Parts: sequence; structure tokens; C-alpha cells
Amino acid sequence: MNRGLWFVAGAGAGVYAMIRGRRAAESLTAEGLQDRWSALTHGARLLRDEVAQGKAEAEVDLRARLGLVPATTPELEAPSTPTINEISSTEQEGTH
Repeated sequence: MNRGLWFVAGAGAGVYAMIRGRRAAESLTAEGLQDRWSALTHGARLLRDEVAQGKAEAEVDLRARLGLVPATTPELEAPSTPTINEISSTEQEGTH
């Protein structure tokens, strides 16, 4: 019984070491390094987006608590351009 237990433990450790070795070798190939780099950049983008969203939410909350004007960009009103009907009516009034 004791020998059987040690045999199973040794076989399990060998399989574990073999799997870990294959993963380490794959991660050091060009494709493996490229995969790790793309995962790192994707994670950095996600972190940046989360931080930006948190900053925006905190600013809105702070402005609401302090009773400040909302942080929206004020829209400029476009000057009203006269329509063709308005132009023709003003020309007719000027000629009379």
C-alpha cells in the first residue's frame, strides 16, 4: 500500500511538472510573448477606462453635493440666418 501511494504521488508530480514546463516553454515563444503583451495592453486600457469613469462619477457626485452647475459644455446658440421667405418679405417692404 505504501509503495502504491508513493508511485501515484510521483506520477502526479511528474505530470504536474510536465504541464508547467510546457506552459513556460510556450510563453517564451514569439506568439506567447505577443499574447502576453496584448493581454497587458488590454488590461491597461480597461484600467484607464475604469479610472476615467470613476473620476466622472465622483465629479458629478461632488457637484451635486455642493450645488454647482452641471459639468456640461455650454452650447452656443447659432445666429439665426434669415430664410428665403424673410429675405423676400423684407425686400418687398423696402421697395414700397
